[in-house]
Amino acid sequence: MNFRCRIANRCMAGMAALMLVVSSLPASAQGISDFSDEAVARALAEQADVRMIEMVPMRDGVRLATNIYLPGNARGPLPTIFWRTPYNELSYQARTSRRALEAVSRGYAFVVQNERGRYYSEGQYEILGHPQTDGYDALTWIADQPWSNGKVGTLGCSSSAEWQLALAAQNHPAHAAMIPMAAGAGIGEVGRFHEQGNWYTGGVPRTLFFVWLYGVDNPLRAQLPGDLDQPRMARIARYNDLAARKPDVEWTRQIRHLPVATLLADLGEPPATFEELIARAPADPAWHRGGLYHDDMGWGVPALWFNSWYDVSIGPNMELFNHARSVGSDPEASANQYVVIGPNNHCRFDGLGPDFVSGDRNLGDASFDVDREVYAFFDRWLKGDSNAFPQSTPAVRYFAMGANRWQSATQWPPAGAEEVRLYLRSAGSANSLYGDGRLLAEPPPDREPPDAYAYDPANPVQTIGGGDCCNGGLVTAGAFDQRAIEARDDVLVYTSEPLTEPMEVSGFVEAVLNVSSDAKDTDFAVKLVDVAPDGTAYILGDTIMRARYRDGYERPRLMEPGQVYTVRPTPITISNTFLAGHRIRIEVTSSNFPKFVRNLNTGGPNETETQMVVARNQVHHSGDAASYIVLPVVRPSE
Repeated sequence: MNFRCRIANRCMAGMAALMLVVSSLPASAQGISDFSDEAVARALAEQADVRMIEMVPMRDGVRLATNIYLPGNARGPLPTIFWRTPYNELSYQARTSRRALEAVSRGYAFVVQNERGRYYSEGQYEILGHPQTDGYDALTWIADQPWSNGKVGTLGCSSSAEWQLALAAQNHPAHAAMIPMAAGAGIGEVGRFHEQGNWYTGGVPRTLFFVWLYGVDNPLRAQLPGDLDQPRMARIARYNDLAARKPDVEWTRQIRHLPVATLLADLGEPPATFEELIARAPADPAWHRGGLYHDDMGWGVPALWFNSWYDVSIGPNMELFNHARSVGSDPEASANQYVVIGPNNHCRFDGLGPDFVSGDRNLGDASFDVDREVYAFFDRWLKGDSNAFPQSTPAVRYFAMGANRWQSATQWPPAGAEEVRLYLRSAGSANSLYGDGRLLAEPPPDREPPDAYAYDPANPVQTIGGGDCCNGGLVTAGAFDQRAIEARDDVLVYTSEPLTEPMEVSGFVEAVLNVSSDAKDTDFAVKLVDVAPDGTAYILGDTIMRARYRDGYERPRLMEPGQVYTVRPTPITISNTFLAGHRIRIEVTSSNFPKFVRNLNTGGPNETETQMVVARNQVHHSGDAASYIVLPVVRPSE
């Protein structure tokens, strides 16, 4: 059956010149991104056979809404690119049309599917959309279609990438390749990172999902009758999208609501996913019953990863890349893992270009042809073109900030990276940018006074930049100047002397803090900063740790007043060349809000409490209680 022109309901006249350009040039030369939305729709109507809102059955009978785009002049079975999403991308969305046009013009079938419980898909919504069942069944359905060559490549960014991870552990025979972009919220526990889908960092809840769930989770959603046929569903979708229209929220105010557990209920939201997840501790076994990927699972799919330094979960992403290369459950898959890491924010890979600016920092020419790499990788694994993406392609390609250039490596961290330890030192007054905190290679003497500050949850240290996303405008990610924060007396600032030669730091940056408090529980936040000669303090990355989890997430323990404890926050993951004349800086404090939920310092169930206590915290740096960071330094090649 020919479904040509269904996307526009009719073939549009007067587009012959555009069609000639689109059909005669390779997609990389088409400039599809320069076409208007109307031109893309018309071009797709001419080039593609389109079936809108096909209801694909899952093993339990629930049907998922699916759009299918086939090249109009296709001969023989086709490789398929599969984009699966919780977002509104099936009802004649311009961005979906652009992706579909790009794919069909290169000889691929393009399939877009809504997760269950979203828009026209039936069933109950769950974060990540049941990748091990629904995802698996969708691959089986695609592979069984007469137009399919049995090879499917999964593609997507953010939520459209995160479901791919648990699916990769299933090693479906049709899952020939995957390109997960910014996929950290699909990771549960991997190596040193126990973030449970970005819900936590170091046992501290992140606020981004609170805002995201308000927009995505909709237990009161409208649904259509289940007996409608496909043509009628397609006609309805032409004019309706079933999207909820929720009231706007002033998140800068609402994010301060206490208790945290009723933050969405206070907006009138019915109980749903948020209430379920906010009640889970970091080690709750329930995290293993959903769609998250954990490192006790195998890996079975060649992958081209796209990550970025200023994203919400660059650390878990790179840890999982290493895990996928080494797990060995499918040797071919482990041998064919590749990663590209840019300086962009979450999913903004289309913005990599000349004169790239992140926050307050100009990073020069960050150009990278993402589409070319995506289709080269798929051509290799879905079309069998071994020359498209050669075996010699570097496993790791990363943008080294500071040096402002793309570099390649055989592994992460790059081979030969040496651990360099720098100690947090002071005469007891590292408070603020104007204190006496220093970052030195020499260890402290047996006696050196600790640094002290008061952390008041009612006046938390504000988040400025760094890695984040999807938070309703609460935080703008990127390399922003931190001096406004460093001027606070409750922020300890440790700075090196100006460097005499460049130093590339690429890998996982570890922090080890010896701390004490008069509170039963509190947090310790760490920030890595590149200080330019003019004093501008560009954030590179940050991390945080809840003190009660210092001995493991399965063994929370409160603090005793005056007792010194060792806290090891999850690593900061970065590539930055500190240029000659620049200085390395570490900030330590106890809050980073609104990125992370405030610790109220009581030692109780933080997310259900409203009372707060001021914590008087200390960072120690003498003798056996030294505090320090470990930098992975890449030396220049001979």
